[in-house]
Amino acid sequence: MSEVMIRVKDLVKKYNMYDQPIDRLKETLSLTKKCYHKEFVALNGLTFDVEKGDAVGILGKNGSGKSTLLKMITGVLTPTSGQLEINGVISAILELGTGFNMEYTGVENIYLNGTMMGYTREQMSSRIQDIIDFADIGDFINQPVKIYSSGMFARLAFAVASNVDPDILIVDEALAVGDTRFQIKCIDKMKSLKEKGTTILFVSHATEQIKRFCNKAIWIKDGIIEAQGESSEIADLYEDFMKYGTLDNQTDVRLKNKNQKEEEVVVEEDDGEFKMPINEDTLASIHEVKISRDKIRTFEDLEVEITYDIYREKIDSFLVGAAIYTPSRDYIFGPNTYLEKVEIPNTFGRHKVIYRIPRIPLLGGTYTIDVGIFTDESIVNLDYKTAICEFVIANKYFSEGKFYIEHEWKVIE
Repeated sequence: MSEVMIRVKDLVKKYNMYDQPIDRLKETLSLTKKCYHKEFVALNGLTFDVEKGDAVGILGKNGSGKSTLLKMITGVLTPTSGQLEINGVISAILELGTGFNMEYTGVENIYLNGTMMGYTREQMSSRIQDIIDFADIGDFINQPVKIYSSGMFARLAFAVASNVDPDILIVDEALAVGDTRFQIKCIDKMKSLKEKGTTILFVSHATEQIKRFCNKAIWIKDGIIEAQGESSEIADLYEDFMKYGTLDNQTDVRLKNKNQKEEEVVVEEDDGEFKMPINEDTLASIHEVKISRDKIRTFEDLEVEITYDIYREKIDSFLVGAAIYTPSRDYIFGPNTYLEKVEIPNTFGRHKVIYRIPRIPLLGGTYTIDVGIFTDESIVNLDYKTAICEFVIANKYFSEGKFYIEHEWKVIE
């Protein structure tokens, strides 16, 4: 029988909102008990269980209630009503700076966080070198954290939270401010903890990270649970909502993506030679993507030639993915070399692979291709090209829809 680490039942959190600060005092002193506030319900009746060893992704727009939920689970906030049961030691990374004394050095804050979690100074002393090594912020570890950048905060916070053997680890958007190498380091550490049975709550706006790392997901919308279940299914529902939920029609979606693509285009002179990047944090990049032809018919073959550069001696768990979309960003198909167990070059230098569809089953229409290079089962994105190629399928009329599905007809009588 599975052990429940977090049990949430009918959880509600309400706030009193005042138009002016003085209204709070007026309400407190009112002899007639006059109400000066409006009630805001941040969370309204959440119910779910998290079992031991689960990695649960928390999805939702900004303001949906994700951070409020995590603060109640960690004890920072008190529920207005409902039940909240926690079984085990929690280690959490919430907003940057939470749990830190700005005047203390990094080392002093390590001990401070350990004390707040119930560890003695001696217990933290046995862990401190591992924490310092993981944070990898050099001499800044002995400087007041008030001079830290957001990246340094994230490094130190994650190093402390993940190296104290927690039963439950909560990560709230901590990876968003880190560079690629830091993201890889954090994901590897979380994988290690998950394998040891640590329960993880992971908040991220990157749905691909939720799909690849988590086995379950919860989508919170306007303070209620919109959906919960298997991570990939819930992430797909959330992505569809984010694409189409506030747009009137497919034309608006197409226009939005076209504008976004134009904003992302950066023209650089490139003589085609392999060169090391100016940014030393860049581990790899997509150099070029070619398509065999841009006009084809159903059942003809299609090849996508992908050239990529690797700037490190070796990148473990390196993979290439290619995805087909409609112009309105309906996701058609997206395999990658990790899922299909295809070994590709992952060492220093320039490499080339070909993604081939021998008999494309798509029917008439325009389609685009995304190409990405990743590590860690597609959790960490090294480089991604959106709609880098476009092709059109045109046929004589022989069927309808988007796909041709093998089928047969039988006459019974």
